[in-house]
Amino acid sequence: MDLHSSTDKQRHKILMLAPTPYFADRGCHVRIYEEARALTAVGHEVCIVTYHLGKDMPGVRVVRIPQIPWYKKLGAGPSWHKPYLDILLLLKAYATARTFRPDIIHAHLHEGALIGFILKRVLRVPLLFDYQGSLSGESLNHGFLKDRSLLHRIFVSIERAIDCCADAIITSSGEGQRELVRDFGVSPEKVSTLIDGVDTEVFRPCSRLQARQELGISEDARVVVYLGLFSSYQGLDLLLDSIASVRARVPGVRFLLMGFPDQEYRRKASEMGIDDVISFTGRVPYDSAPLYLSAGDVAVSPKLARTEANGKLFNYMACGLPTVAFDSSINREILGDVGIYAEYGSASSLADCIVSALEDNVSAADLGERSRQRAVQVHSWGARILRLVEQYQRLLAAKN
Repeated sequence: MDLHSSTDKQRHKILMLAPTPYFADRGCHVRIYEEARALTAVGHEVCIVTYHLGKDMPGVRVVRIPQIPWYKKLGAGPSWHKPYLDILLLLKAYATARTFRPDIIHAHLHEGALIGFILKRVLRVPLLFDYQGSLSGESLNHGFLKDRSLLHRIFVSIERAIDCCADAIITSSGEGQRELVRDFGVSPEKVSTLIDGVDTEVFRPCSRLQARQELGISEDARVVVYLGLFSSYQGLDLLLDSIASVRARVPGVRFLLMGFPDQEYRRKASEMGIDDVISFTGRVPYDSAPLYLSAGDVAVSPKLARTEANGKLFNYMACGLPTVAFDSSINREILGDVGIYAEYGSASSLADCIVSALEDNVSAADLGERSRQRAVQVHSWGARILRLVEQYQRLLAAKN
């Protein structure tokens, strides 16, 4: 059954598969939403099929699987519930496609690519896989698998098969593209990089005074901000270690840590005796993030994963914040010469870089201005989305 009916090469109907509790105010979801909204803004029609959990975001159609009352996980990472959730997603996506009649299937995450492969065989439309990191690597990061275990080897084999089933793959980092070719045997001609972007109209510098008043932070405090998931592979343990050092060296410093799940890190901060300089906000809604980020003087991203995207950096830059991050190819790809780079994996180096940024107001202000310029000129979704549409058109031309 061929549901591809569009003859208009400039306007496409895109069925996005998102096997995740979209939208839950985290990096993967931000990419999905901002891609979909940018595509819609230039005249394409997008329908996102996703899990029952999450909130609908304005401007993009969302279709959800039936309610599963006992599944309430919003955080990232694998789950043994996923197989039956993804079967429901496949059924919902097929039912949606019968009326939506997509030109392209755009699949996020490996489960989405597997579902997309089944659908493309039935619907006879091209499949684009939006790769944001290794499935087996993520499972290791979250402690779901043990390295080199039998289950890990099985996951790697499944991942390799999924990677090869798409008609084309876009990666959110250059390192991700290299990983697919080097470690998973994907043909180089099939893979291209489309790194994350940022909506610079939404993420922009806001009133620092208003932000600090809402958050209960003193106007004269020196504030370091973090926005993202709370987990060890995001470097939160190293960040807490660095806070202990910064606290001793910078009077009046305050760390604004925004994200979830934060219960474990609240406990750790209390045990370390550093909770007096930390404000935990919990989950921050997407539309509140620009204001809350604007409370900061410096932003930090201690993420350790070497092949996953680091979407928070784009938001930091767009809000005009000088940013401290570990020295990695992904972070340099995004920040370029406006980044402040700490030695990879070193809490003491991270602390030194934060202290230097807080103490040199002039250099920090210059970096903040240049970061905003780079976000607008290099990383806005306006330019990114044209490359994505070109990829769609190549796939459609090859099919025809």
